Amino acid sequence: MSLDGLKWTIARYFKSIGEPLPADLPAVLGPYQGDIACGQPRTVVGGQVEFWDAGVIVVEPDVPAGKDVVISCGVHGNETAPIEMVRDLLQEILSSQLVVRQRVLFLIANPLAIVAGTRFVHTNMNRLFSGAHRSGNSLEHQRAAQLEQYVSRFYRQQKRYHYDLHTAIRDSAFERFAIYPFPHDNPYCKEQLTFLAECGINTILLNQAPTTTFSYYSVNTHQAHGFTVELGKVKPFGQNDMSRFAAAANMLRQLISCDELKLPEFDPNRHQIFDVNRTINRETDSFELHFSEDVPNFTEFEVGYVLATDGAIKHRVEQPGERIIFPNAQVEKGQRALLLVKPIAIEQLKLV
Repeated sequence: MSLDGLKWTIARYFKSIGEPLPADLPAVLGPYQGDIACGQPRTVVGGQVEFWDAGVIVVEPDVPAGKDVVISCGVHGNETAPIEMVRDLLQEILSSQLVVRQRVLFLIANPLAIVAGTRFVHTNMNRLFSGAHRSGNSLEHQRAAQLEQYVSRFYRQQKRYHYDLHTAIRDSAFERFAIYPFPHDNPYCKEQLTFLAECGINTILLNQAPTTTFSYYSVNTHQAHGFTVELGKVKPFGQNDMSRFAAAANMLRQLISCDELKLPEFDPNRHQIFDVNRTINRETDSFELHFSEDVPNFTEFEVGYVLATDGAIKHRVEQPGERIIFPNAQVEKGQRALLLVKPIAIEQLKLV
């Protein structure tokens, strides 16, 4: 019997929380009728697929080649293209079209929000890692805690990776970009920058402080190479042009199916680097952005322009070259509503 890993995830998760599936689900989500139980491995060419939990699927090669790779999607439920990408990778593995040589943990993170077709249901899951899930008891808080435990259970080998796949709420001047979590005192990795460039991702945003994102959890807690990867713009299921995601999907296939990934030499000219200059949080109920919803990420405004008001506070552009990214006036109070970033030369980075 064939297995649709996404439909199985949704059916299994809703059964576990005792909730019926809505009747008007998109076709890609279910219902799934099958015979797979958690803890029951499935044999594929070159290894086994293990089902640890709803949306927690591990591929164990017979002879692992040395890397532990986490590929996560659906932390935000309306970011459908990465979910479809992971579904397709799982289908290829389960049908033995893709033979995996590296250990892989696939995570479909937020089934509740995926079914709702929303970014989140109770709270932004990508603010709930590195222990931040202890601040509440919603299903998303509980799920974030479980995902941390599964990542900790999975990592065994010295070479560890985590690609947390997303799409952005709005268009971007640079369609695909990756957020490099705060490395503390560690250098930035040339090999990983080259891998991202081969994925079609030449724009890198440096995060210069600890965060509660999923990718930072793996970087800080498990010393993995990890990234939040933005692959395009949010669209409903069935409306994604998957050809725009082909380069990233193909590189992930190569990463997990090859003993050693063959990459070109590092070329600093392939990359444009942005550093976070300022973070603007929403502090009051009257927070408001002063540019339209169709203004793309990485748009530059003139010095003095009022980007946002928050009660009596006016947030202006303070320096030439500042650009906006991730503007969202609807975040909860205390959370990030806007980042301001500036380009920096790659030569300023400590690289290895």
